[in-house]
Amino acid sequence: MNAARLLPWLVFAAALAGWEALVRLAQIPHYILPAPSLVLTTLAANFESLAPAWWYTVRITFGALALSVLSGVVLASLFALSPWVERSFLPFAIVLQVTPVVAIAPLILIYIESTTAALLLCAWIVAFFPILSNTVIGLRSADAHLRDLFTLYRATPWQRLRLLLVPSALPYFMSGLKVAGGLALIGAVVAEFTAGAAGRETGLASRILEASFRTETPKMFAALVLVSLTGVAIYALLSQLSRALLGRWHDSERRTPR
Repeated sequence: MNAARLLPWLVFAAALAGWEALVRLAQIPHYILPAPSLVLTTLAANFESLAPAWWYTVRITFGALALSVLSGVVLASLFALSPWVERSFLPFAIVLQVTPVVAIAPLILIYIESTTAALLLCAWIVAFFPILSNTVIGLRSADAHLRDLFTLYRATPWQRLRLLLVPSALPYFMSGLKVAGGLALIGAVVAEFTAGAAGRETGLASRILEASFRTETPKMFAALVLVSLTGVAIYALLSQLSRALLGRWHDSERRTPR
């Protein structure tokens, strides 16, 4: 591992060591600020009870992300093909984007009986717009000279889509996907906070709320660590997917020696 890759890990380790030293030297009570060692110990001790909640949050996140990809790509394709469709439906997409999910989550929970379906819809609302916006830009960014060339050779619509529009849109789509992955997780957690759900079929947000009611601060931090690690894992997974799809031909993911 070279120095450039090692440096972030060293800085992160130094930050954790400073946090640990601050708590121990200042003798801060664990219910105010637990030390990293206590957080890790609490996470290990409670992982069996936190695992079902973590898996529930992961399912909501990836379900919302899959719905965002499907609906965003389909609607972006319609926008690129028909300006009339874009003028008709783009304002609705913008309204969904700028409306805070905490403001509409209570309404969604009123109209949808299933808490899981309501959380899925809230997470979809948050993750949908980056997919739509980036895919539309990508579909429109195909080189004009290449468009003329495809017209000159009388390419079929399928050939134009497969050989020109999709390669042009793919880097933009992957960029939007990496943003949407994190937003889907945020939407799932925030919506569950708003719902205030309790019981077995609940996610990490409910475990954080339960721990806060009992002043179990180390357990709150342990659940928060799981949320953060999940977000990092999602970003790393999508970055690896982007590298696999674009690394051989697109400059955004091509490895260049420094």
